[in-house]
Amino acid sequence: MTESTPALNSAQLHAELDAIFDDVLTDLTDLVAIPSVAWPSFDPAQVTASAEAVAGLARGLGLDVDILTAEQEDGTPGYPAVVAQIPAPEGAPTVLLYAHHDVQPPGRAEDWDTEPFVATRKGDRLFGRGAADDKAGIMVHLTALRLLADRLGVGVTLFFEGEEEAGSPSFRNFLETYRDRLRSDVIVVADSGNWAAGTPALTTSLRGMCAVEFEISTLDHAVHSGMYGGVAPDAMLAMTKVLASLHDENGSVAVAGLHSEPESAIDYDEATLRTDSGVLESTELIGAGTLASRLWTQPSITVIGLDIPDVAVSSNTLQSSLRAKLSIRLAPGDTPASAVRAVEEHLRANLPFGAQLSIGDTEGGSPWRADDSDPVVQTARQALSDAWGTESVEMGIGGSIPFIADLLEVFPGASILVTGVEDPDARAHSANESLYLPDFRAAIVAEALLLQRLGENR
Repeated sequence: MTESTPALNSAQLHAELDAIFDDVLTDLTDLVAIPSVAWPSFDPAQVTASAEAVAGLARGLGLDVDILTAEQEDGTPGYPAVVAQIPAPEGAPTVLLYAHHDVQPPGRAEDWDTEPFVATRKGDRLFGRGAADDKAGIMVHLTALRLLADRLGVGVTLFFEGEEEAGSPSFRNFLETYRDRLRSDVIVVADSGNWAAGTPALTTSLRGMCAVEFEISTLDHAVHSGMYGGVAPDAMLAMTKVLASLHDENGSVAVAGLHSEPESAIDYDEATLRTDSGVLESTELIGAGTLASRLWTQPSITVIGLDIPDVAVSSNTLQSSLRAKLSIRLAPGDTPASAVRAVEEHLRANLPFGAQLSIGDTEGGSPWRADDSDPVVQTARQALSDAWGTESVEMGIGGSIPFIADLLEVFPGASILVTGVEDPDARAHSANESLYLPDFRAAIVAEALLLQRLGENR
């Protein structure tokens, strides 16, 4: 940025965006039309087509663009990512702008009110798979650069991943392979949401996760439930007792050794949470503490799998063994390794009837909390507030973005900013996913303000 290209304020950026917004929506509509699902059961050519379309938009801004891949852990090629760079002026920071161009599967067509891969505008919302998560994130990055043009005072690296919804299986190898190209001072991950429609938020904490599979055995083979029921403990009886021990009477996690953080400064309205989550009116909420703390800063445990005969094919049999899978969400400050140990110790301590326990596969991703003392965080907060015209908030997310930990390990000195365009009614991953267009506009302006100010503050 030079004296001949002064920075624009929020009102000026909004005005410039208004002039090109129809074009931006057309580009987003074209991206939504590509069913870029990076799952083995879907056509990989569509993910390639999506990468090429995104690369074309970046080239339209005058950028040199590459479509790159890295190997997954099993040695197979990963899905294509789009990478482009704008060199930093002397003494200026480099900002990595991340989003992903792959999307969730559409699910059942009958659950949608519109065609999932036809972007359909209804009032202030644009419906379609990927309209919010995360092709809107790509358009936020590209449009912010388009608005700034020669007013850009920082270096920028674009990194648009192609397999985030599939668990980012090649992500770490990608970072290692292209470390020099991706190295940056600030990383903006545009894959989160806002507190409410019209209220911007910077995501400053994410729960981590780990999964534990285990098997409980009580007999060396299945036997007749009439002949031995009442004497021989079946694996289901032992399993139900173990699973019941994971929570106390009010549904709080009862596993010793799992970490909790202090409560958040903001909280959910219960009626809103019930509406957003679909909890039945008669169902009581579980846990203790504020609703936000239960979702963001406390652990949770969910039984997500149980191997047992279906009712339709069940027989009068005592099951000899039974497998289960737990999903554990971790508060910031915990680690997957520590949590797995705590859960394993709890399972062993609560085994009834001398049952045998076998621990199977485990997996995990670390939680994350932003550094509140980082001035970049405050710069981002102010940019959000100015773009929306209302005070931004810091919020957590109960879900996980495990690759944040990879970013921090590979680039330990970088500031991480987690932003996004979703609101509570965006329904990402569900039928009728949609993008709230006023927030989309504001997110573009906020990122342009952020990039300007990072250049000014160097």
